[in-house]
Amino acid sequence: MLRLSVTNVDDAAPGVRQISLADKDTLLPGYSAGAHIKIDVPGVGLREYSLINLDPDRETQDGVTSYDLGVRLEDDSTGGSVFMHALTRGDQVTCEPPRNDFPLAGNPNPLLIAGGIGITPIATMAAYLAGQGVSFDLHYSGREQGSLAFLDALTKIAGNHLTTHYDNTETALDLAGLLRTTSPTRDIYVCGPKGMIEATKTAAAQAGFAADRIHFELFARATPQTGDVAFEVEIASTGDVYTIPADQSIIEALEAAGLDLMYDCQRGDCGICQVDVLSGVPDHRDVVLSDDEKSAGDVMQICVSRARSKRLVLDL
Repeated sequence: MLRLSVTNVDDAAPGVRQISLADKDTLLPGYSAGAHIKIDVPGVGLREYSLINLDPDRETQDGVTSYDLGVRLEDDSTGGSVFMHALTRGDQVTCEPPRNDFPLAGNPNPLLIAGGIGITPIATMAAYLAGQGVSFDLHYSGREQGSLAFLDALTKIAGNHLTTHYDNTETALDLAGLLRTTSPTRDIYVCGPKGMIEATKTAAAQAGFAADRIHFELFARATPQTGDVAFEVEIASTGDVYTIPADQSIIEALEAAGLDLMYDCQRGDCGICQVDVLSGVPDHRDVVLSDDEKSAGDVMQICVSRARSKRLVLDL
């Protein structure tokens, strides 16, 4: 774990803070575009934040003097974004070294798509590509004009390869139309709300993109939904049965009961927590599985998905 100090805090857009973390005595471990760090939020646990670099000339892979983050204050925050927005210069945080679950594949002329605060890893990709002289297109969508963070820097980075979209105007992002006119040989990188990722995957498949051309990262943790109810999970290897409350994920409830589980993102986009479903009907809420896999119902991501039946029997 790294113990870092807050060296700068700026407002990047309404509800969005740019926060810089550093250790004055040492160079920090480097990272590649798309990477994140996990910060230990007191009383909450580890929360993941993408690293943002807006300077095409700044080398980040061999070591950096600071980690820069873009953090949105979420309406339904479970404590992470509230803690981050309360930070001031001189405060200290503890975090894990950078990790990258959303790397660039290295193919030419990628298409970058970002929604809201999902711009943070995408902006770093744009800066890296610009610094390498690699052509790309960036589509950046927000709710309304004035809501897009880091727009001035992105305009300098991407120039006329940047297109902005606003949900409340005629410029709203038409993913189906965009991907119909994009060569299916290009790689797509998308980060933002779950609905945007699902729509991108659907539109890309309809436009003839192979599944391995679509790279995504969901920029939100799972939160309880209206109508969620408790259900039971039976562990096939032991026969033990646990109740999953309406306001907890399967992982949270099973860990609280003492089980040791394998997982990472807790957003439903990395696939590490996938388990086989031996009985019962899952309520899929991930962005990893295809429509066919969800219909089959024989695997699920236990960090976000729930149950439509009263009980699930899982191969754990």
